[in-house]
Amino acid sequence: MDHSPKRIFSLAGSAFIVLVAEPIFLLVDTAVVGHLGRVPLAALGAAGALMTLLAILGTTLQYGTTGRAARYFGAGRRDAAVVEGVQASWLAVIFGLIALGVGQVIAGPATRLIAGGPGEVADAAESWLRIAMFGLPGILLIAAANGWLRGVQDTRTPVRIVVLANIISAIACPILVYPVGLGLEGSAIANVIAQTFGAAVCLRAQRREQVPAKPDWPIMKKQLVVSRDLVLRAAAFQGSYLTAAAVAGRMGAAQLGAHQVGLQLWNFVALLLDAFAIAAQALVGAALGRGNLLAARETALRVTKYGAIAGLVIGVVFAAGWYVIPQIFTADSAVQNQAHALWPWLVAMMPIGGILFALDGVLLGAGDNAYVRTVTLLSALFGYIPLAVAAAVFDWGIGGVWAGLGFFIAIRFIAMTFRVKGDRWLVAGESR
Repeated sequence: MDHSPKRIFSLAGSAFIVLVAEPIFLLVDTAVVGHLGRVPLAALGAAGALMTLLAILGTTLQYGTTGRAARYFGAGRRDAAVVEGVQASWLAVIFGLIALGVGQVIAGPATRLIAGGPGEVADAAESWLRIAMFGLPGILLIAAANGWLRGVQDTRTPVRIVVLANIISAIACPILVYPVGLGLEGSAIANVIAQTFGAAVCLRAQRREQVPAKPDWPIMKKQLVVSRDLVLRAAAFQGSYLTAAAVAGRMGAAQLGAHQVGLQLWNFVALLLDAFAIAAQALVGAALGRGNLLAARETALRVTKYGAIAGLVIGVVFAAGWYVIPQIFTADSAVQNQAHALWPWLVAMMPIGGILFALDGVLLGAGDNAYVRTVTLLSALFGYIPLAVAAAVFDWGIGGVWAGLGFFIAIRFIAMTFRVKGDRWLVAGESR
């Protein structure tokens, strides 16, 4: 099986386009909504953080399915790999509907909590969130499909799906917000339309494989066991991000607006760097599935090198654009000034992040989920969250909040590097 640099870049390129689908939805929203004013931008920041939390299972379905499907694919069992995707899709529908129901119940209190209490920002955030949540089943179905498609190393189908969905969103969002006059709510409607379309195309790709489409509870149970550690890992991320958003919201609308701009840019760049992690996950999983430990380690070294180079290049670009880039997202001078305060942290994290995300992918592809979970939880509980809270207590400003994110990245970088240098993650076979 091919583990060459060409294959790595092919998988990474495809993974990047797929990974940035949801952040592009929010980046388009941020750019369009940002020119409505400070309050709508801050509302999008609060509601977007909650929407990401509700979609937490998408990450677990995606990464969990990729690892299991890749091992079957490496062992020469493509049909079993696709069946993993079918069962993940059933889980996506079930949990998407549950998340939608729970989200509608908590939308009001949750947005008021993040926005710092009742007011214009909280009301606007709640309105956006209640609409956007109808896209949750589609988000999870797309994630499940991406998982098995990556596992069988299909680099074309995921790209077609997200390109079409994002074209729909990019066209619909500004039209619904401005000429139609729906304002902030128009961006939420555009997201739901695009996500639902993408989910329909994913299901069509699955049906073409001609594998059994009925629920298989034993397989779903195994996927839930694998996903348990990934859910906790994702919860650590989202708990940290929600804490940071809540702290920024209490600092003021300008700080929350700048945090929204900075976080969406970081998420976008993180997913660009994470594309190498997805390539590593698929290739490492396939190599271990057929028992080739040497290929697994060589792949780990290559993607780490590529991630480091990509992180450094992106960091240089953002350092050069520190003044211009914030102006793309907002004309508010107060928000721009706050963005400049967090910018050094945003730039500094990129080279380290390039290596970290690649190592994450190696360990997830190897099924070393428990270690990744524990490191992420400890980094959040003893790094990001305490520093974000301290920023509010000691009046460190938005820069202090982002110092917490930088510490979160640094702790994980050290722990992942130590793990991959050893051999405990190198376990061969169809499953771990």
